Amino acid sequence: MRTTAPGRVTTSALPIAQVDGRQATARSTGVPELDRVLGGGLVPGAVVLLAGEPGVGKSTLLLDVAAKAAGPGHRTLYVTGEESASQVRLRADRIDALDDELYLAAETDLSAVLGHLDAVKPSLLVVDSVQTVASPEIDGAPGGMAQVREVAGALIRASKERGMATLLVGHVTKDGAIAGPRLLEHLVDVVLSFEGDRHARLRLVRGVKNRFGATDEVGCFELHDEGITGVTDPSGLFLTRRDEPVPGTCLTVTLEGRRPLVAEVQALTVDSQIPSPRRTTSGLETSRVSMMLAVLEQRGRISALGKRDIYSATVGGVKLSEPAADLAIALALASAASDTPLPKNLVAIGEVGLAGEVRRVTGVQRRLAEAHRLGFTHALVPADPGRIPAGMRVTEVADISDALLVLPRGRSAGRGKRADGQGTEGEGRTEAGRRAEGRTDEGRRAEGRTGTAARTSAGRGEARTSTARRTARASSAKDAPAAPAPREEEAPDLWEEDSAAPF
Repeated sequence: MRTTAPGRVTTSALPIAQVDGRQATARSTGVPELDRVLGGGLVPGAVVLLAGEPGVGKSTLLLDVAAKAAGPGHRTLYVTGEESASQVRLRADRIDALDDELYLAAETDLSAVLGHLDAVKPSLLVVDSVQTVASPEIDGAPGGMAQVREVAGALIRASKERGMATLLVGHVTKDGAIAGPRLLEHLVDVVLSFEGDRHARLRLVRGVKNRFGATDEVGCFELHDEGITGVTDPSGLFLTRRDEPVPGTCLTVTLEGRRPLVAEVQALTVDSQIPSPRRTTSGLETSRVSMMLAVLEQRGRISALGKRDIYSATVGGVKLSEPAADLAIALALASAASDTPLPKNLVAIGEVGLAGEVRRVTGVQRRLAEAHRLGFTHALVPADPGRIPAGMRVTEVADISDALLVLPRGRSAGRGKRADGQGTEGEGRTEAGRRAEGRTDEGRRAEGRTGTAARTSAGRGEARTSTARRTARASSAKDAPAAPAPREEEAPDLWEEDSAAPF
C-alpha cells in the first residue's frame, strides 16, 4: 500500500536480522557467462541496464537470455520498440530462442507495456530499448531526458512491487557514454557494458555497477551466424598458432576484471617515405605505444625508430589498456625494428616507466598460471613475482635493458646455436653481409692497399696506373672472402655503437 500523506507509515521497520533475505536470492539466467558478471544470476526485483553500441549484439544476447530464463512457472515478456514482432520472431528462429513461456510484444507506449505486465505476470521483463518507450503523460520525443526518466522510473517501480527482474537495453553516445540522463544509471541496480569490435567475433560484458556482486568480472561471448554463445576459454581467440616465431610479435597476459586472458601484441616497422612517420595502432592506446617508443630509444639505446613508420595492433579484437602490457609492447616494437623474433613460448608481463624500470603489476601469479595452462614455458616478469608454476622458467627483469637481452644484436637474433657450436646461424649471415659491404677489417685493409696503389701509380703514367689498379683489385679480392649471394635484404644495425650488445 502506498500513500503520499506526510507522516503516514505504510510498512513496519524491522531489525535487519529479521528481514527475509530469501527474496533476494539470485536465479540463473541460463547463460553462465552473464551469471558470472551478475554475481550468480538475476535477483527478483532487480533492474539491469545493458548498454552498448548499435550492432554489437545486445538484442541477440537478451533474446537468448529471455528464452533460456523462461520455463514452467517462469514467464518472460520481451518488449521491443525498435523492431516488429515478426522481425524478432525471425531472429528467434535463427538463434533457437523459442519457448512457450516467452511472450513477445511490440510496444512503444508505456501504458501499454504496464498493461502487458498485468496480463502476462512475467518473472522477467526485457525492454529493447528504454529510449524507444515513451509516456503519453510527458511532453517530448522518445529518448529525451524527461521521457527516459519517466519510463525508467515507472519500470523500476513495477519491478520492485512485483518482484520481477527487468533487463533494459540502453544506447550509448559517440564517446561511449550511456545515452539519456545520468540519473538512469543511479536508479538501476546493475549497469553492464557490452563491448566488442563489430568486425570481430569476440564480445565482452563488463560490470560497471552491481549492487548484488563484484564489478571486476568479465563475461566473454562469441558472435556467430547461429547467435551468441559464451566462451569459457577466450584466450584461444587472441592467439595465433605458429610453428616458428615471427619478428614483431610478443604475448602477454592481461586481466579483464579478475579473469586472466593471454593476448598477442604485433608490431611492424618500415622506412618512412614522408617527413612525419606514421604511428598507427589498433587495440592499443596510441599514447602508451608512443611512450614505449621513447623509452626504447632513450633507455634501450635503440636508434632509428623515430624515422620509421610504426604499426602496432592486437590479435582477435581485444583491447589492451592496462600498464601490465607495456613490456610486451616494448619487446614487440624492438623485435620488429631489429627484424628479430622473440623466443618461442615466451610471455612478457610488466609496466615500464619513463626511466626504463620494469614495475610490478597486480595478479602476477594468476597471469603466470594462465600462461602455464596454455603451454607457455618462459616468462619475463618484474622482480619478486611470487610463487612460480612448476615447469615454467621465469626471468626477473629490473629495467628495459634487461628485457632486451632476449633479443640478440641486429638480425643475429632468435636463430639458435648451430649444432657444431660455431655460433649462431644469424650471426654468420650478418657477418657475411658486412664482409660483402666492405665493412670488415679485411675489406678495409684491402681498400687501403687499393688506395695506396692508385696514388703511387698516378705519378708513373696512365699505363702503370691501370696495371696497379688491376693488381690492387686482385689483391683485394684475394684478401676479402667472397660474399655469398644475398638471399634477403640485411636488416640495419639499430643498436647504437656505444651500447653493449644485448646478447
